[in-house]
Amino acid sequence: MNGYATQTDVALWLRLDRPGRVKIEYWKVSDPTSTQEREVRSGGLDNQTVQVILDGLEPGQEYHYRLSSHGREGWRRLSVTNGARFRTQQNWQRISPPPDFRVAFGSCAYINDPPIDGHPEKPYGGGFHIFDAIADKAPDLMLWLGDAVYLRSADWGSPAGIYRRYRHARAFPQLRRLLSTTQNYAIWDDHDYGPNDSDRSYVHKGSALRTFKEFWGNPSYGLPDTPGVFGQFSWGDVDFFLLDGRYHRHPSNAVDSEVKSQLGVAQFQWLIDALTSSKASFKVVVGGGQFLSPFDHYEGYAQFGHERDELLGELTQRKIEGVFFLSGDRHHAELVKIQPDNMYALFDFTSSPLTSRGAGADRELNSPVRVEGTLIRKKRNFGVLEFFGPPQNRQVALIAYDDSGKELWRHVLRAQELKF
Repeated sequence: MNGYATQTDVALWLRLDRPGRVKIEYWKVSDPTSTQEREVRSGGLDNQTVQVILDGLEPGQEYHYRLSSHGREGWRRLSVTNGARFRTQQNWQRISPPPDFRVAFGSCAYINDPPIDGHPEKPYGGGFHIFDAIADKAPDLMLWLGDAVYLRSADWGSPAGIYRRYRHARAFPQLRRLLSTTQNYAIWDDHDYGPNDSDRSYVHKGSALRTFKEFWGNPSYGLPDTPGVFGQFSWGDVDFFLLDGRYHRHPSNAVDSEVKSQLGVAQFQWLIDALTSSKASFKVVVGGGQFLSPFDHYEGYAQFGHERDELLGELTQRKIEGVFFLSGDRHHAELVKIQPDNMYALFDFTSSPLTSRGAGADRELNSPVRVEGTLIRKKRNFGVLEFFGPPQNRQVALIAYDDSGKELWRHVLRAQELKF
């Protein structure tokens, strides 16, 4: 799997079937004679995970790579997806106009496990060709918005169970092309954190965090004194703010109050300060659950009304421009739009599910905040953001696709629309 990428370094991730050494050979596509190599030993909880940062790379380049492992018979070439490649970011500050780029995203990827799940005639997961449909769009990066792994009751009761489920999900063959041909960033939601609707009380959250960090390649996780999977990264002239809505979360059904929080005090303050400091054309806030929908019969920020209002209030008071939201979780897709007082319109693009069973949003069919024509019911789907245009007219196309890659709708936002 390809993890994060900057202008000069890239994270790579690999699983072996036994502890060992791996050699990574990589070269610029534009210059096949530029081969470099790195050798690294496996590590992790079972000593079979390889995580390496390839640094000293050239900006704006595509690299191919191949892998070998060392055993009793010496070095042996490993089988990886044809065309395995990674890309470094362009040095966009020196490029005019800023580079166009494409971001794919989605949530709720259920990988069947018949011995544990039962009911093989009605598997909960399906439509796995969606991973190739995403790869076909050739995104520069893929954002996993939570529930990329589904812990079962047989898993979440122990650290070993959590680790076993992550191993099972990542070994799924249909994932390999997408994981090895684009850069991947991830957050978690309840199912890859713990039980359904789990919160800060989950006793194995420390083990869940260690496992998540071993199986994903984000550039950072939390703050030195605040654990979690939240963080921030930039791609071109856009900043992405990845949130952790589980590790510090009060129970969703607790009485709403000024102290009830989805993010926790430290993460909330970090988010507001990071948004304030950002100079990006667009500021994309990425979370597991919906941000702006007023419906609270399922999980979402509507169950944390005081904190959500405080967040919107800070955006207004600090005049933070260029913000929109991405979310998942709901097993349907839609574009939500609200118009807060004294502020520009806010949008939340929800995309779900990838391979889990779709739902009908039956209790929200007449949502007053949904952009007309954007509801996708009982259908697997994914989202894409396409950023384009000169600095004075930077734009983003928000596009929804079905599991075959057919476009279902699109909505274009101009950076000038997201200003005071």
